[in-house]
Formats: sequence, structure tokens, C-alpha cells
Amino acid sequence: MKIIDAHLHFCKEDYFDEIALAAGHENTAQHLAQEYRRLSIVHGVIMGNKSLEPTEHNYPDFLSYCIGLDTLGEERPMEKQVALVEENLKRRQCVGIKLYPGYKHFYIYEKTLAPFYALAEKYDKPVAIHTGLTASADGLLKYSHPFVLDEAAVRWPRVQFVMCHFGNPWLSDAVGVVEKNPNIAVDFSGLLEGRILDVKRFHKKKHGYMRMLTDWLEYLDSYERIMFGTDWPLANLEDYIRFMKEIVPEEAWEKVFFSAANRIYGLGLS
Repeated sequence: MKIIDAHLHFCKEDYFDEIALAAGHENTAQHLAQEYRRLSIVHGVIMGNKSLEPTEHNYPDFLSYCIGLDTLGEERPMEKQVALVEENLKRRQCVGIKLYPGYKHFYIYEKTLAPFYALAEKYDKPVAIHTGLTASADGLLKYSHPFVLDEAAVRWPRVQFVMCHFGNPWLSDAVGVVEKNPNIAVDFSGLLEGRILDVKRFHKKKHGYMRMLTDWLEYLDSYERIMFGTDWPLANLEDYIRFMKEIVPEEAWEKVFFSAANRIYGLGLS
């Protein structure tokens, strides 16, 4: 079975080196490519954490990227930022935009973001949103709650949104927002961290959580909008594949592991 990793990070920094080691990996392109081949992961989508300059986004062929606005309003005048985002979106390897509202303290339905949504609509590329908990204590959860996507999806109905991390831990709220709005998809990244050394113990300890995820997915019954993602290098890749196979019915694996991301991010893979 072919797999697309719809959410990863690709940064050579000490922090990412450390969490890769904790997950049983090395934070290098060579190791990532090797593990992808071993696990039949044919492509990955990077959530950008670099500048808006297109020249700073050069990745191996097996990776695409979403241009990240994690420096929104800080680097340059808004007009310049919009122009740079468009330059990225013109590139085939750039498959979308990524917003970090909880970290940068803004609501994603604010009118100041309209130019970016207009670009997403123009180039038919999705806007991925960090939702749920933030990794740092200075994040503000009111901006990253899945409810914020509801208003954005209504205001910009022709934009394809991606709810990253399934709004975890607000799963029921996330499901309600996705069920109501057909222009919202979900990636299941960031739900695991590190490495699972004792699978039986993990399943016993997390049984209720995994059962809840399965139940909400069955309630939603829209697997064509659910995407596998690892948040590399946060979690062990093999563990994550096994985890997703436990909560997704086998008849939906092809959609969740491959075709949903292939369609939503316009990857054109066969």
C-alpha cells in the first residue's frame, strides 16, 4: 500500500534533531528518504517553518511544501508578504499555505487574511491550519480551537481548508466543524510523540482514546477527507502507521493513507 505523509517538518535545527532521536530517527534527508522507502511512503508534505523567500524552499523530489505564515506581520509589509506567497504558490512543489494562529495570536477568519485566501482560491491550493494544543506555553488556545475554522470556511467557501491535528483534544468539536463544512479536510498528525517501545502496554493505556478516535471517525464517515500525517520528526514513522491502522477501518486505508492527500494537495501521484 502506498502512503503519503500529509504533514511533516523538515528543519535542520537542534530541537528537531533531539525529537528525531527520541522517536528513533535521525533528522536528515538521507534517513528520511530511507525510512520512507522502507515503509512505502511515496511522498511527504512539509509544513513550512522558514521564510517566505521561494529560494529558501528547496527540497528533494519526494517532498512538497506548504508555505508557512508563522512570521505573519513581522518580516515585511503585508503587500510584500502576499507577493512572496504568490511566488511560492506558482511553484509546482508548493502545494498550499500553512497558518499558525495559536502561536501567532490571530483568528483565521480576520479580513487581513483575505488576500492569502484569494491566492489559495486562484491557484486552487489548500490552506492548512494548526489546530488544537500548541507545543509552547505562550500559545493561546482560543485561536487554535477547531471552532475558528467554521467561520473561515463559511466566509471563504471556495477555499479548501485542512484542520491539522484533528483539533486534538477537542475531537467532538472538530468533528462537528468538519461535518458541517464540506470544504474542510483533516490531517491526523501530531497525535503521537516519541517511540512506542511496548505496544501492548500502549494499547492498554490508550485504549479509550483510540476507541474515541475510531468512534468519531465512524460517526463522521467521510474518510475521503481524512489524511495520514506524522508530524515528523516528532513520532516514529512505523509506530504512526500502525496507530492509524488501528483506528481506521481497513476498507478506508487507501483513502486515508494515499488518495485523500493526493487529491487535496493536488500531488498528481499514481
